[in-house]
Amino acid sequence: MRKTKWAGLLILVLMLTGCSSMKVEGYRGAEPKLDLFAYFEGKTYAWGQFQDRSGKVLRRFTVEIDGQVNANQLTLDERFVYDDGEFQQRIWRITQTGEGRYIGEADDVVGQAQGESAGNALNWRYTLDLPYKDSSIHVRFDDWMFLHPDRVMLNRAEVSKWGFKVGEVTLFFSKQPLDGAEG
Repeated sequence: MRKTKWAGLLILVLMLTGCSSMKVEGYRGAEPKLDLFAYFEGKTYAWGQFQDRSGKVLRRFTVEIDGQVNANQLTLDERFVYDDGEFQQRIWRITQTGEGRYIGEADDVVGQAQGESAGNALNWRYTLDLPYKDSSIHVRFDDWMFLHPDRVMLNRAEVSKWGFKVGEVTLFFSKQPLDGAEG
């Protein structure tokens, strides 16, 4: 009887885990259609924050992004400014490997990022080597980006360590300058 209970519990957990996972394919018909390279070519601006797992905002930041497209590769030069004055730069090299399929690399990304898009959505998954105290830790990002009208994009990323959620990043992207003036 005890083995039956454990087997039933295991099956229930597996079913719930399988049902809760969003699939990018479910957004195939959503508009406006996201063309990742066209959206990020040129200047893009972002405002964001990191929340801990309880939802408390720990850090806020702005990002200025310069995007260059060369054939099937997009290079994103991201410059972050945090509310505590810290500056950070990340340069992504994103390659389209097929229809709606991407791989990405950056110096602080462990291995390659895997991306998939359909309709107005992009799901981007990667491991980041994040500075922490006097060292660094590897955290997993499950990023979801959704394009809205007027070239606005919302981004929500769940951050996890060893399969446990440690926080969330929320971002708002726009093709409009940070201060209303190009520069």
